[in-house]
Amino acid sequence: MPRRVEFTKAGSPNTIRIAEMPLPVPETDEVRVKVAFAGINFADLLMRLGFYQPRPPYPFTPGYEISGIIDAVGGENTGFTIGQRVVAAMSTGGQSSHVIVDKKRVLALPDEIELDVAAAMPVTYLTAHHMLHHLGHMGKDDSVLIHGGAGGVGTAALQLCQWAGVTNVWATASGPKADIIQSLGGRAIDRHNEDFVEIIKQETEGAGVDHILDPIGGEHLTRSLSVLKEGGRLYTYGMSAVAPTSKRSMLRSFLAWRKTPAFDPLRLMTRNRGVFGVHMGTWKDETVMQKQLQRILEGIISGALSPVIDSVFDVENVAEAHQYLHDAKNIGKVLLRFK
Repeated sequence: MPRRVEFTKAGSPNTIRIAEMPLPVPETDEVRVKVAFAGINFADLLMRLGFYQPRPPYPFTPGYEISGIIDAVGGENTGFTIGQRVVAAMSTGGQSSHVIVDKKRVLALPDEIELDVAAAMPVTYLTAHHMLHHLGHMGKDDSVLIHGGAGGVGTAALQLCQWAGVTNVWATASGPKADIIQSLGGRAIDRHNEDFVEIIKQETEGAGVDHILDPIGGEHLTRSLSVLKEGGRLYTYGMSAVAPTSKRSMLRSFLAWRKTPAFDPLRLMTRNRGVFGVHMGTWKDETVMQKQLQRILEGIISGALSPVIDSVFDVENVAEAHQYLHDAKNIGKVLLRFK
């Protein structure tokens, strides 16, 4: 019987259930994918807690990325065939055994890319590539600071920097995760025991860095902005500061939002700096998305990019997967497996 993950209400991981569902039927220009793997991202955790927008009303099924096999097509001109291996970027609803996807959001997979590797690609690599290349036009002489460098987007960004020949790269993470950052060409900063502001100012002689990736938000954005170079770009793509634990706390959320800086356009103009907000789930230009996903696929095929998969949880253990991410145990991507 087809089934899906459902968030029943705002709260801790015990609010998640696995529910049966009717088999969906694709319409014109759509395909149905029998899902093998679905990615879990911190955005899913924030949506479960009720802190992330946009989100459907509860109960709803989360999930921005899937890989699997096409088992039905809508119409004759989708460009895909039954039995074809694919990866897809979803606006939501990906954590289901069967999903309906617009053909514009689907890419056929070459034989050399495994389905688990494919599912680890759309959100993390697309987000990192969109920030550093589509928005940032990163050059090999640029400098980059990556917060959460050992996570899914962090490891993807480190690899993209390596691929582009960028060598001036710093990344924050907990001390035990320094090895993965160093192996991917970054200078590790222990976020618990070192001050990244002090280190960046010292090691850049006060100049700061060209690109900063910040998924933390709150007052952390103010500190990131303080080490952004003239002409630099700060990308904010998450708000983990509102959810330091797996339990919902409106007080913590309020305090984090209250400490989020109000960006003064005059001050940004004076210092020639830019701030981008990034949410690939709401990005509407399918052509830009397809082009970037295709380039990421090329990087994986060539060996320049290699998704770091920390762990795979069976869908029945989705609550455990959420807690694992809340506890910041992962190095790289966490996936759900549909048998």
